[in-house]
Amino acid sequence: MNILTQDKFDTLRIHAGYKPEENQFASSVPIYQTAAFGLSNTEVANQIVAGQQPGRFDYSRDGNPTVHVYEQRIAALEGGIDAVAVGSGMSAISFAIFNVAEGGGRIIAPTNIYGSTLDEFRNFFPKYGINFDFVDEVNDFDRIKSLIQDDTKAIYVESVANPSTEIADIETLATIAHEAGIPLIVDNTFPTPYLLRPFEYGADIVVYSSTKGINGHGNTLSGLVVDHGQFDWSSGKFPQFTEEEFNLGDEEQGIHESFYSKFGAAAFIKRIRMKYVRLLGSVLGPIDAYFVMLGLETISERLTKQVASTTAIAKFLAANEHVERVYYSGIEADNPLVPKYFPKGVGSVLSFELKGDEKNIAKLIGNVKIFSYIPNIGDAKSLIVNPTRTTHREIPAEIRQKHAMNNQIIRLSIGLEDIDDLIGDLDQALAKAFE
Repeated sequence: MNILTQDKFDTLRIHAGYKPEENQFASSVPIYQTAAFGLSNTEVANQIVAGQQPGRFDYSRDGNPTVHVYEQRIAALEGGIDAVAVGSGMSAISFAIFNVAEGGGRIIAPTNIYGSTLDEFRNFFPKYGINFDFVDEVNDFDRIKSLIQDDTKAIYVESVANPSTEIADIETLATIAHEAGIPLIVDNTFPTPYLLRPFEYGADIVVYSSTKGINGHGNTLSGLVVDHGQFDWSSGKFPQFTEEEFNLGDEEQGIHESFYSKFGAAAFIKRIRMKYVRLLGSVLGPIDAYFVMLGLETISERLTKQVASTTAIAKFLAANEHVERVYYSGIEADNPLVPKYFPKGVGSVLSFELKGDEKNIAKLIGNVKIFSYIPNIGDAKSLIVNPTRTTHREIPAEIRQKHAMNNQIIRLSIGLEDIDDLIGDLDQALAKAFE
C-alpha cells in the first residue's frame, strides 16, 4: 500500500513519505547527518546529477533523505504536488516571492501581516524591482481588482492575519487571481494544515514558518514552500519558467529544456529547489527536519486542545474589566468565514487591547507566572508578547493605526497547560497590572 494515496490526515502526519524497508526497517525516520553521499561509479553519478535516479542523493544542499521525507509528508498533508523545506519561514516567503516575480513586477498584499514580512515587502523587494500594491482590508475585493495591472504577478495573503486573526476569503481571492492569470500565495502559518488546507479553496502556493504550529515545540527554525501543481506557468507572463535553462538540458546531445517543458505542473516548486535553495542556501538540516516531524506527529491533539483553550481565554478576556477589546475571529459568531474555513477552530493565537497605558502593559507582562515573554507562536508553552515593541516593530505607526495595532495590544499564543491555570495566571496578572 502506498501511504501517499491515503487521504486521512491523522495517518499521513505519521506515515506519509517514509518507507521503513528502504531505511533498514527503522521505525523512526533516520537522521542522515551527512554533507554528501557516495556516487557509486561514474555512470551512476551522471544519472544522479541529471535527476535520473530520484532515490539517490549527492549533496545535502541539493537534497537529503531525512528532509525529503519531511517534504513529502507535508505535500501529502496539504494535497500538494511537492514541497520544499528551507531554513526559516522568512526564507520560504522570500523564495516564493522572488520565484514568482523574478525580473520585476508587482504583487498585491494586505498591510495587516507579520512585521518582518511587511518590512520585506515595503523596503527590501523594491530594491530588486519587485513592488507591492497594498490594501488595508484583505477582503476588499473591488480594491484588489482595481490594483491588478499587466505586470502584477501574484496576490499574497495570510490565511489568518498576525496578530488580529482576520480571516482571508481564500476562495474569492483565488477566483480574482485566476481571472487575472496570476497565482494566489497564502501564508498558512497560524492555522497549519490541520485547521486549513488552502489548496482546497483554490490557492496555488502555500508558505509556512513551520517553526510555529507545525513543529509546536519552539526548538528549531524551519520554513516550507508547498505547490498545488495546478497553476499554468506557460502563459508567457512568467518567462523564468519557459526560458531555456542550461542545467536542465544536455549540451552534448543538443537537448534544451525550460522548467516548464521539463517539469510541467511542478515547474514552480522545482525551480524553488534547483535555483533558490541550491544557489542561495537557506537549507534545512536533517536534525531540524527530524524535530519538526516529531512535532507533526502530535499536531492534531495539540491543536485540538489549544483551540479549545484559546477560545475559553478569548471569552474570559472579553468579559474582563481591564480589557478594551479582544481580537480572535474564533469567537465572532456572525463571521461567515469561520464556519466555512475553520470548522475545527481558527488557531491558538489571539490578541487583546489592554486599557490604561504602557505601564500597565509592563506590569501585566512582569506579573504572569505561566506565560513566557517570548516572540514566538505555536509552542507547547503559552507565550505572551507586546507586538508593536517586538514582532511588529517594523510597521510604521500610520499602518498600525489602520488596524488598531497600538502599543496597548498584547498577543497570546496558547499552549498545552491546564486551562484553569492559564486563566488564573492571566486573572492575577491583570489585577496586579491595575493595582
